[in-house]
Amino acid sequence: MKKLNTSPISGTQELLPVPQASFNALKSKIENSFSLHGFLNIETPILERTEILFAKAGGDTEKQIYRVFKTTEDPTLSNEALRFDHTVPLARYVIEHESDLSFPLKVYQSGENFRGERAQKGRFREFYQCDIDVIGRNDLPIFYDADVISTLIDTYKHFELKTPIVARISNRKILKGILSGLNLEEKSKDIYSIIDHAEKVPAEKTDSALTEIGLSDENKAKILSFINLSGSKDSVLSGLKSLGVKNETMSSGIEELIYVLDALTANGQSDYFIADMKIVRGLDYYTGTVFEFAMPDFKDVGSIGGGGRYDNLAEYFTEQKFPGVGGSIGLNRLFSVLSEKNLLENSSARPVDYTIIPISENELTFSLKVARDLRLKGYSTTIITNNKKLGDKLNYASSTAKNAIIIGENEVKTSTYEIKPLTF
Repeated sequence: MKKLNTSPISGTQELLPVPQASFNALKSKIENSFSLHGFLNIETPILERTEILFAKAGGDTEKQIYRVFKTTEDPTLSNEALRFDHTVPLARYVIEHESDLSFPLKVYQSGENFRGERAQKGRFREFYQCDIDVIGRNDLPIFYDADVISTLIDTYKHFELKTPIVARISNRKILKGILSGLNLEEKSKDIYSIIDHAEKVPAEKTDSALTEIGLSDENKAKILSFINLSGSKDSVLSGLKSLGVKNETMSSGIEELIYVLDALTANGQSDYFIADMKIVRGLDYYTGTVFEFAMPDFKDVGSIGGGGRYDNLAEYFTEQKFPGVGGSIGLNRLFSVLSEKNLLENSSARPVDYTIIPISENELTFSLKVARDLRLKGYSTTIITNNKKLGDKLNYASSTAKNAIIIGENEVKTSTYEIKPLTF
């Protein structure tokens, strides 16, 4: 009987060896794809100063930050905390090392973050994020917005999923310009929030929410029409034009959106994206391009990644301007969803290439030689030595290994062996 509760804390992930191997393989595919697109790997500490994290957090995020303190300290006086994302540490990193960095800076990070949210299915308190960012000094060409999205499209393609994944792309300047043209700037925060939640609630609730914040019937109709614009570049542009709103900010956003969509098309990725005005992203630091990735065949899953353009990464830390664009994949949630839906190819791949089974101690020396030779060739290899029956040893081997090699007296004499493929 267990004397202590040994179950993992709610909101954390703890996997058995085989699914852990699949998780690791997915993480490696992401990192390899990022590297293939010229993003350089950096690592920032999990621990950050609270003043650094609180400078950018604000609102609900600030309430979710885990402070770190010694048991002999007053928790309220702690000046250290666990990072809640990679963006704030990246901002500090850029300021700290700017004289040694080349811009535009293309970097990726993959590591654990922590948020004190209410744990629920697919939402973790301890989680891996795999981020890519491009940071400029003073300015950053819009090309890099397309570069980040293109990289993520290729990354998802490397997963070899059994279902399509689509990037849904918009630009926050478009809605900002529309609200300015309709004299609705004072209601912008509410309208952004309503649009951001539009897919999670019935259409009638979105309609009533716009009414409740005081929109006229004419303006409400325009916002609802805007929300429903989704599809090809031409169809969305036609819909935006039919709104009858003329505004410089809106025009700038449309031009940027066209550039990004055309760049992705030129890169042969036209089957992997749509323009979608529902995408506004809840975080208020996004200022231009915004995007989310979704699986159209599984609309209940929602976003499996996203990001966007931000005008000034480090505005809380310096007067210098560092515009950037980035994207993030929440690895734990993605793995959880793909595993549940059985969408990962080779999701049950066992992590060990060969398990060697010597029949007795007399065959151990030759077994060690075989193992050494296989490892030198790059194969993961282990040896089983116990007093169980051969069938039991094979059952054990099949739980983690792809192949078994049985070493008996004859194999030792002839210095040969046969490889036995294993099945679950």
